[in-house]
Amino acid sequence: MTGQIQNRETFLSEIATQLGREPRLHVEKPVWKHQPQRSVLKDASTDELLEVLRNQCLQIHTDLIETTLTDLPQALDEAVKLYGGGPLSLWTDERFTEFGLSYLIDEQWPAENIEVNSWDTKLGAKNIELAEQANVGITFSDMTLAESGTVVLLSSQDKGRSVSLLPTNYIAIIPKSTLVPRITQAADLIREKIDSGEQIPSCINFITGPSNSADIEMNLVIGVHGPVKATYIVVNDR
Repeated sequence: MTGQIQNRETFLSEIATQLGREPRLHVEKPVWKHQPQRSVLKDASTDELLEVLRNQCLQIHTDLIETTLTDLPQALDEAVKLYGGGPLSLWTDERFTEFGLSYLIDEQWPAENIEVNSWDTKLGAKNIELAEQANVGITFSDMTLAESGTVVLLSSQDKGRSVSLLPTNYIAIIPKSTLVPRITQAADLIREKIDSGEQIPSCINFITGPSNSADIEMNLVIGVHGPVKATYIVVNDR
């Protein structure tokens, strides 16, 4: 269901009145003279961005696997086995079929007795329970920030955020084509979607490796409020 904004003009007019100014019908985006955020990795190729991501994964305690579309099923199978198998929690995502993993849509795991649970809107809150019980959560990355080692996940009714947050371990499948230098470019892409009239989800998650927390003495603890371990599988989809 698409939400509707009620009484927006009245609300904004009241704020303008309280501020002692005329209501603004349109706001122009400012143009800054200096934009240093755009110079970082400005001319980096996709391969160079991948190298940046690879090095950053060492800093965020995240395993990185590179593979091809042909070898993706085997790479994913090995990663899941390394984490001890299922149960698995994953999005209902057409990319599983596009990337040769259609068996997951049917909640099947080849030659293994591994429980697979896809996000199903008809199950309601049961989806969250299944994600909480899962050993491994699996999603695709919609945008991937090389500089920080961050995957960007656009949630939807078929792509619950619990899949990347509640399981003990997390695997992100990263199409190589999703690599961008940093959050600056991710924000640009989101803005482009908005300007083109595309419906943007109310929840966009930026996830950088496994859960991390540090106290005031900067003692790093991993896995306090999310997955204990994370693996990025980069797929050469070009």
